[in-house]
This record gives sequence, structure tokens and C-alpha cells, in this order.
Amino acid sequence: MKSQLEKSREFEELHKKGSCFVIANPWDCGSARLLEHLGFKALASTGAGFAFSKGRSDLSVDAQGMMPHLAELAAATDLPISADLQNGFGDPPEAAAQAIIAAAQAGVVGGSIEDASGNAGQPIYDIGLAVERIRAAAHAARSFGFKFMLTARAENYLYGRPDLKDTIRRLQSYQDAGADVLFAPGIQSKEDIRAIVSSIDLPLNVIMGFQGVQLTVDELRELGVARVSLGGSLARAAYGALLRAATEVQSAGTFNYAGEAISAREINRIFAAGDS
Repeated sequence: MKSQLEKSREFEELHKKGSCFVIANPWDCGSARLLEHLGFKALASTGAGFAFSKGRSDLSVDAQGMMPHLAELAAATDLPISADLQNGFGDPPEAAAQAIIAAAQAGVVGGSIEDASGNAGQPIYDIGLAVERIRAAAHAARSFGFKFMLTARAENYLYGRPDLKDTIRRLQSYQDAGADVLFAPGIQSKEDIRAIVSSIDLPLNVIMGFQGVQLTVDELRELGVARVSLGGSLARAAYGALLRAATEVQSAGTFNYAGEAISAREINRIFAAGDS
């Protein structure tokens, strides 16, 4: 297995200017190893996908559940892994810093902190507190013997606040606070992406796999995007296939779904190769 230092160097190299790569999101060890088999260069955990794997809804995962999951993912693959750390599992800046430290101890080489509070009455943190949280996370990220890539997320668009000006202001502030990568999930139009890229100096992550506008990797590269994540969409695709297959059995009494399933021979071959 590669060391955490080796993984961190590979992850940092992927973010070099002019590149654009897809960071796929596994939800368990099996999906992580399958994505590595397919040739992805890095992975990112998904809080939503992990929650689904536990039979729970999104945003129900806490640090006590997430950190062992991250350790399992990091041990399952030689690929660099970035962690979805939600809001740091707490409001104070110290919570964000502790989440970064715990994630690094679990073996990952990057992680994201978002400015969504989890409070329905005030879903997005005040920008002052949000900046302090990123600054504390960045300080923690610089305390290791390897490069930990800190991603700062501006969540406006996921919470009914499609305010491009405020989103850019937040991303610029997070850049100044010490983030390494910037992320505004929910941004999909070429115009908005272009405006953000022209307003920041750090790599931009966007998310694809949501319903709505779907841009290709080539189009995103041309816009200046550095990293493309998939969030919980792969997990939802897998669970969608399961639901369709089981519904066919229940409603029609047929088993045609098996024609699209990976064979036992093939999946065993893939996993056996990873065991060697």
C-alpha cells in the first residue's frame, strides 16, 4: 500500500493548473475498489452515499460514524481520498479544525468543510463565522507532515440562495483564509462557472450527476474547472438499479435484471486482483 505522503503528493499533482479530473465518490469499500479498477485517479467520500448504505437519510451522519468509514476507505485503496466532512460536525471553528485532524488520522489526504449550518432557520453561516471556520480548518491542515488539501464549500445554491455575487465573495474569502480548493455545489451554468473561475486563484471543484444541466468533462476543462465530483449520484444510481430489479421481481415475477448485472466471475476477478 502507498503511504499517506505518497497519496498526498499524487493528489496535489492532480490539481495542477490546466488539468481537469473526475474525483469519483464511493460509499463503501467495494465501490471504492471498483472505481479504482476503472482507472479513476482519486476518490472522495460521500456523506449522502454513506448514510444510504446505513439505511439512513442524508445529513444524519456524525463524526463517530464517519471517521471509521474514512479509515476503511483509505485502507481499501491506493488512491488518494478526500473526505466529505460536512460542516465539520459542529458550529465552532474548533469543530472544523478537529474534523480535519480526525480525517487525517483516518488516512485521507484532503477534506471539505461547508458553510451550511444544518439549521433550517439559518441554513448558511454568517460569512464572518464561515471564514473563521475555514481559517481554523486551514491551520489544522497545515499541521501534518504531508499536504492535506482543504476544500472550502459555499452552499448557497443548494439552499435556495442562487446568489452568484455572494457565492463569489464567500469563495474569495475562503481562499484568503487558507483553503486549497474551492467548491460551490449546485452551480451548473457555463456563465456562472466562468464567472467564478475568473474571480478566484485556486482550483475550482464542481459537481455533476445532479438533474438539470449536464456539462461534459471537456466542456468543464475549457471553462477552467480543475475537479469534478459526483456526490451521492453513483450511490443513487446503484440503489436505483436495485430498486428497479427488485420491483421487477415483485411486480412481474421476472428476472430480466440479471442480464445487466455484473457476473460473479467478473466481480470476483476484480476483487481478487485487489487482494494480491
